[in-house]
Amino acid sequence: MSYKGHSQKPPQKRLFVALMGLTCILVVGLIYLGWWIPTMGLANIHPELPSLAGMLFGVLSGIALLGTLLLVLTTALGKDILFTRFMRGVVIKFLLPLIEQIGRLCGISKDTIRQSFVAMNNSLVTSQRLKIKPDRILILLPHCLQLFDCEIKVTGDIGKCVRCGRCDITGLSVLAQKYQVDISVATGGTLARKVIIDKRPKLVLAVACERDLTSGIKDCYPLPVIGVLNDRPFGPCFNTRVDVEKIEAALRSVLV
Repeated sequence: MSYKGHSQKPPQKRLFVALMGLTCILVVGLIYLGWWIPTMGLANIHPELPSLAGMLFGVLSGIALLGTLLLVLTTALGKDILFTRFMRGVVIKFLLPLIEQIGRLCGISKDTIRQSFVAMNNSLVTSQRLKIKPDRILILLPHCLQLFDCEIKVTGDIGKCVRCGRCDITGLSVLAQKYQVDISVATGGTLARKVIIDKRPKLVLAVACERDLTSGIKDCYPLPVIGVLNDRPFGPCFNTRVDVEKIEAALRSVLV
């Protein structure tokens, strides 16, 4: 069964790119202030210090601008131009918290920013043109995809699913069998991390909400993660849905 009734719009990476550019401008501005404000004091210590400090801050500004440009080009062209893996780490570890704060000041919700971040992350991962064997890919699902009143709990073993077709676990279990890919259902972040440690995949294809996907991408770095947002027609963490065709498309893009 494939769910078509999604109410949310597909996440757009251009919002995150725009906020990343704004963040870069602000960072460069702060770097400039960090050089300009103490200039007089440095000159009193040694006349050459202001020039040396200016060179240092100029290099830092150049790195910030160049990094942002490379990220934008990588995202726009869909090609691994230079240092994509390293830059993805910079975005995940350093830029995302700043961008969330700047977005809040601009009146943009965290979930909207996180949706755009997931789209940006997916673009950076796919730009690496990864080709991985099926047995090294893990599909990680939240337990809320299964119907709340289902008597057969598939957490830890999706093979228990009887494929009645009432929820998307049916289509996902068929998909995993079709491509011979490992699939796990986790009840939370702690169990999800344990599953990843135990199975040691080379790539994770994860389904979750904005918050859990963002934290999962952070926790898994440098392991590449492709995130697919679930839909929540009945509210968070209850009988959620996902388009199985999106999962299959993402899976086929990385399979050998």
